[in-house]
Amino acid sequence: MKRITLLLVGLLSLPFFSYSGGIVTNQNQSASYIRMFARDASTDIDAVFFNPAGLTKLDDGFYLSLNYQYISQNKVVTSDYMHLNGAPKDFEGKISVPIFPSVYAAYKTGKFVFSFAWSPIGGGGGATFDDGLPSFEVPVSDLVPSLAAQGQPVTAYSLDAYFEGTSVYWGYQLGASYEINDMFSIYVGGRYITAKNTYAGHLTDVNITYAGSEMAASDFFAGTAASLQPLNDGLGALVTGGAGAYTLDQALAFSVIDAATYAQLAGGLSLVGIDPALVTIEQGYGGVNQSYNGARRAAYVLADQEDVEVEQTGSGFTPIIGAHITPMENLNIGIKYEFKTEIELENNTTTDFIIDYDPVNDVATGMFPDGQKNRADMPAMFTIGVDYKLNDKFNIAAGYHTYFDKNADYGRKVNGVHVDNDEVINRNLNEIALGFEYQATDKLALSLGYLFTQTGVSEDYQTDLSYSNHSNSIGLGGKYAVTPNIDANIGFGYTVYNDLRKVYTATDQLGNSFQTTESYDKDNLFIAFSLDFSLWGKKSE
Repeated sequence: MKRITLLLVGLLSLPFFSYSGGIVTNQNQSASYIRMFARDASTDIDAVFFNPAGLTKLDDGFYLSLNYQYISQNKVVTSDYMHLNGAPKDFEGKISVPIFPSVYAAYKTGKFVFSFAWSPIGGGGGATFDDGLPSFEVPVSDLVPSLAAQGQPVTAYSLDAYFEGTSVYWGYQLGASYEINDMFSIYVGGRYITAKNTYAGHLTDVNITYAGSEMAASDFFAGTAASLQPLNDGLGALVTGGAGAYTLDQALAFSVIDAATYAQLAGGLSLVGIDPALVTIEQGYGGVNQSYNGARRAAYVLADQEDVEVEQTGSGFTPIIGAHITPMENLNIGIKYEFKTEIELENNTTTDFIIDYDPVNDVATGMFPDGQKNRADMPAMFTIGVDYKLNDKFNIAAGYHTYFDKNADYGRKVNGVHVDNDEVINRNLNEIALGFEYQATDKLALSLGYLFTQTGVSEDYQTDLSYSNHSNSIGLGGKYAVTPNIDANIGFGYTVYNDLRKVYTATDQLGNSFQTTESYDKDNLFIAFSLDFSLWGKKSE
């Protein structure tokens, strides 16, 4: 039953959701980003996040930006594991973020700019898997062939699996920018991060079809344990009494047991496939006891698990530095480096997922023991961008981002065992962004953006719960000057992820190995809107 005990091990090692940017980092931090993608040399108010040193290009005054995004993500995992019902089988999950806010504020006075940002730097939404995933169902599907191989008339299985997770990593950023001269500016700041993940779900109605009738798998194994208990107890008493080295025939001959006990124990051993004439009592007891406790273990783990409730919380701090260069008129270059953020999440568990049970000591093992701590870092990040105003009508921008995933610790688990990032990530994730803006009228600017993301994870990293694909994103939208001091931005973005296939050798509970393919697909939709206020002062031209 080892596969059953690992049923949920991978379930909650899921890193928090990321929508645009690195594996765990949200880069979609403004409506202007969604409509253009290349904001790394921005000198607008969203530069608080993308290019904080570039804020020195603002005129003296106070600036405020209020951003709202709606985000949805569809995920489809297909598995052809041979024992699944209807293999190959699709498993669909939906992630919805109805409110994804970002707030930026900056105060410019002379050569100094003091700025603040509040936004979900990681996560920000919830995932729902109404019909589970292969990691839910594959171990249950193995029940059919494994029991059938034992001569049990088991022909089918079913289950009700549901999982819902939410995650948000709020970032509170403060910093100061300083203009050294007309060409160079610098920034020093930091971001305090508070992290919270929640998990809820159930695994119920794990049933098998036995002799044409459906029954709970836990009831089947409980019945098996009950039928083995007299034999287990009888043999165990003889071992404890010092007769373990005898065969049953010898125990009868030496009057250790009577004829009725002999018939009961010998018949019981024969029923479970053990020839009593060929094994000692201790050897027979070893086999029976293993089956007895295995049935008790399976009955416990496969029983209905309802109203699971887990919360994880933690915090960390990110130092940030940046520089802005204006080598010539109309050309801006922005550079930013965010250091690695070490975050340790602590479990606050109300009701845990049970993944194993020790029937000898009557001890259940939960997936998230209350108070246990696990790492969930955010990686260091380097960005550089250029923005060039060709003329009064056209503006072009480009950016490059790299996330130092290999040096962080995402708390990743493989087969239930923690692994370092560099064991499952071959190279850091990289992005290239391009943006174009056209000033259609004095008040209206239209924009178009493209973002290419190249992931660097290995095949061992990819699971049905958390996978990283190469992707291509398109964004479009515009900016409208509502008043001389208020700009409205609207953006629409769509991300298509490359099809990803993982081919591996699966081994079922019988020890049979066979090639299995899982394919992973997803897409994102972004709708963003913002209002940018210049309460006094305006951006320098």
